[in-house]
Amino acid sequence: MNAYDIAIEQLKSSWKHIDHDKSYLEILSKPKRELQVSFPVKMNNGEVKVFTGYRVQHNDARGPYKGGIRYHPNVDLNEVRALAMWMTWKTAVVNIPYGGAKGGVTCNPKEMSKPELERLTKKFTIMISPIIGPYVDIPAPDVYTDAQVMAWIMSTYSQLVGHQEPGVVTGKPIALGGSLGRTTATSRGAVIVAKEAAKIVRKSIKGAVAIQGYGNVGANAAIIAKELGAKIVAVSDSKGGVYNENGLNPLKLLEHKEKTGSVINFPGAKNITNEELLEIKCDILIPSAMEGQIHKGNANNIQAKVIVEGANGPTTPEADKILFDNGVLLVPDILANSGGVLVSYFEWLQNLSRNYWSEDEVNKMLVKRIREAFFDIYTISKSKDIDMRTAAMVVSVNRVVEAMKLAGESP
Repeated sequence: MNAYDIAIEQLKSSWKHIDHDKSYLEILSKPKRELQVSFPVKMNNGEVKVFTGYRVQHNDARGPYKGGIRYHPNVDLNEVRALAMWMTWKTAVVNIPYGGAKGGVTCNPKEMSKPELERLTKKFTIMISPIIGPYVDIPAPDVYTDAQVMAWIMSTYSQLVGHQEPGVVTGKPIALGGSLGRTTATSRGAVIVAKEAAKIVRKSIKGAVAIQGYGNVGANAAIIAKELGAKIVAVSDSKGGVYNENGLNPLKLLEHKEKTGSVINFPGAKNITNEELLEIKCDILIPSAMEGQIHKGNANNIQAKVIVEGANGPTTPEADKILFDNGVLLVPDILANSGGVLVSYFEWLQNLSRNYWSEDEVNKMLVKRIREAFFDIYTISKSKDIDMRTAAMVVSVNRVVEAMKLAGESP
């Protein structure tokens, strides 16, 4: 099952709880627009390499398309299709006026220099520029892209349109119109819902937490959770993980990773695999790496009472059923990692109005909006006796279809 198959299966599974004509299921199963591009980039050694990039726009019934751009060797069209669809549901579940899109370039940024990445980004921006813009489609950072990449996109797009346009992307550096609180927003949102979910299963955020993936989302989630009293017992990155039942120091782990390139071999911790991390005894598990990490082969071995999906699509549909039957409270990606798009929305509003907010204001609004969304979804989950993912899909799809009907986008 590829990521797009999973996204379609999730949509179909939710439809039995949705009272709309089935024609909308067919419409929402396909993106509105898919752009695939090929473009040359001159490498530092003088060689010219041709890269493939994508921008998929799933649905814009509720507002402009919104979604990140990732740089990764495994980026392909089906992955980007799935991610674009999930963005539609993510923006709807927290009730902000966006649709869903996603983009990516098939490359290995770990093997590229900063000048090479800059040239790649600017070429890719030129190729997708006809279909992005502050009122059309607003990209943001994703896997292996960051504020610097967004700055290059903004600069290139601004040159093309002839004026400075900060609203074309979110997740920018503060000096170029970025929002305070954006860098940690996805992580903060995940920890907020983890805290609320833990209460429901009679656990606490101060319990044992394991985090798969120690990039921006995972590392910041560990730091924020630790500040709230959590005991971080295990973390991992693409090379492996580390475990200490007495707890790990997230900041020292981050320093170790920046120095050595990985969290493995951290002093005072035992090396483990990514697979072992998922099955560690803990209260809260936050998978923040890639798709398909929790599946029917390992779902029965999960010991966590709460799973909060920091990554997009880390759990397969088969695993969803197993976990639900086992009494695990899983907070799905479209809610759990929506903090990033919420603060992206706040950044976009600030760019359009040229009025900027304090970090405290941003964080307070983030906490309010994501807690409200969590309890909306949990209430539906309990009333219909369905898992949280299905409940979130029901809320999101109903909001999207209602907008389509009101706009006259009937079959």
